[in-house]
Amino acid sequence: MFSIKEKLSKPFASLVAKRIEKWASNPEKTQNKVLRNLIKIGKSTAFGKDHNFDKINTYKEFQSNVPIREYEDIRPYVDRVVDGEENVLWKGKPLYFAKTSGTTSGAKYIPITKESMPTHVNAARNAILMYIHETGNTKFVDGKMIFLQGSPILQEKNGIKLGRLSGIVAHYVPKYLQKNRMPSLKTNCIEDWETKVEAIVDETINEDMTIISGIPSWVQMYFERLIDKTDMKVGEIFKNFNLFIFGGVNYEPYRAKFENLIGRKVDSIELYPASEGFFAFQDKQSEKGMLLQLDSGIFYEFVEADKFFHENPERITIKDVKLGVNYVMIISTTAGLWAYNIGDTVQFTTLKPYRVIVSGRIKHFISAFGEHVIGKEVEQALKEATENTNISVNEFTVAPQINPDKGLPYHEWFIEFENPPEDELKFIEALDNSLQQQNSYYYDLIVGKVLKPLRVTKLKKDGFQSYMKSIGKLGGQNKIPRLSNDRKIANKLYELQLTK
Repeated sequence: MFSIKEKLSKPFASLVAKRIEKWASNPEKTQNKVLRNLIKIGKSTAFGKDHNFDKINTYKEFQSNVPIREYEDIRPYVDRVVDGEENVLWKGKPLYFAKTSGTTSGAKYIPITKESMPTHVNAARNAILMYIHETGNTKFVDGKMIFLQGSPILQEKNGIKLGRLSGIVAHYVPKYLQKNRMPSLKTNCIEDWETKVEAIVDETINEDMTIISGIPSWVQMYFERLIDKTDMKVGEIFKNFNLFIFGGVNYEPYRAKFENLIGRKVDSIELYPASEGFFAFQDKQSEKGMLLQLDSGIFYEFVEADKFFHENPERITIKDVKLGVNYVMIISTTAGLWAYNIGDTVQFTTLKPYRVIVSGRIKHFISAFGEHVIGKEVEQALKEATENTNISVNEFTVAPQINPDKGLPYHEWFIEFENPPEDELKFIEALDNSLQQQNSYYYDLIVGKVLKPLRVTKLKKDGFQSYMKSIGKLGGQNKIPRLSNDRKIANKLYELQLTK
C-alpha cells in the first residue's frame, strides 16, 4: 500500500529529471544565458558601475573587466552591504549573510539573496528526486529524516539576518516534510555540539529513521553514541534506514567504517553545497562525480591549479575543460559574487553531462619541496592501503616535517585508527607507493632522496575531536583539513597527545 507522498514522488521526480536533462544537454547555451542575466542585473550595482558592466557584451570583455577575487578583495564592497547600503554587489539588500570562519580573514559574511536562496533549497531536493527517478525507491519518504546541522537561530545586522548556512537552510524545509524532520527545533538550537548530539540520540533512538545526512565525521559521532546506548548496529536500530546523504568531504575514507557501524551497505548521495552556492549533486548512483548545476544562477570559470599562482593565469569556461585536470573553480552568482575564488579545486569525471569531484583546496596542499600533493591523492592512497584489509580509520591529516631531528624530511600522517594495521610497515609502504604512483613530483623526490618515505603518527581515540574542540570548531559544518603546508595543526595535535 503506497502513501500519497510515495505516489506523488515518482511523477514529480520524472518531471524534475526532464527539466535537468534539458539544460544539461545544452550546457554552453545555458551558461551563456546565466552570464548575460548576471551582467544585465549587475549593471545597476556599485560593483557593476566600477567594472564597466554597461560595456560588457562578451565573455572576453567580462574577463578583461572583472579580475579573479578572493574574500579580502571584495571585502570593501561586503562591508558596505553589512553597513546597510543597497545595490552594492547585487540589487537591493541580501536576505541573509552566511557567516563563515575564514582562516586568514576572520569572520566572512557571504551574501545570500532572494534570487540565490532557492537554488540552495532546490538542489538538495532535486538530488533526492533524481535518486528516486533512477532507483524507483520511495520507501524512505514517509519515514523520519535528519540533517546534522548548525543552529537555526539567526542574528540580525542592519536588517539582514545572519547565521550558518545550514541554520539558514533549516528555515526552508518544505511543509510536507515538517512532520518527518528531526531533531526538534529546541534540540537543533543547542550550541554545544556534544550536548546536541546526546539530545539528538535521545530524540531519534526510538524513531523510524529512513534518511540520515550530514558531514561524515559528525554523523560518525552520532552513530557511535547510538551504539554506545543500545549495543546494537545502527542498521538494527533503524531497520528502514537506507539512504545516507553527505557533503563537505570525500566519503571514501569513511565508507568502510560506516558500513561497520551500520552493519550493512546503504545507498548514498553526495552533495556539493557551500555558503557561496550549491554547485553540484550526485545525479546517478552508477556514476562517479556530481552533476554541475549550470542553471542555478552561477556562471563558472576554471583555472588549472598548477598555473593558478602564475601571473595572469588563463581562465576558461566549461567549453574548454578536460577530464582529470585539477582546476580552481571561479564563480559569479546571483548573490553578487563576481569572478570569486571559493578556494576549492575540482576535477571533471564526465563532460556529457558535466560532472565533478572535489579534489581539494587550493590552499590545502603540501608543496614544501615542490611536490604539490593534493587532497584527492592522499585520500586515494589511504583507500588503496586499507582495501581488502581489516584496517579502519576514523580521521586523518597530513603535514610536512621539514626539519626532523635526524635524516631526511618527510610527510607525516596523523591517523586516528579505529582498527590499526597489524603490520604497520606494510601499511606505510602501501600508502607511500600509492602516493608515488599518483604524483610524479613526489616520486622524483623520494627516488632522488630529497624526501624519505612518509611516517605515521597514531592519535589516541577522539584525538581529532579534542583538536576541533580546542579551536572552537567541534561539530556543525566544520571539517579537518586533509593537508597543511605547515605544522600548525601538527604541533597542536602533538600538544594535545601529551596533555591527555
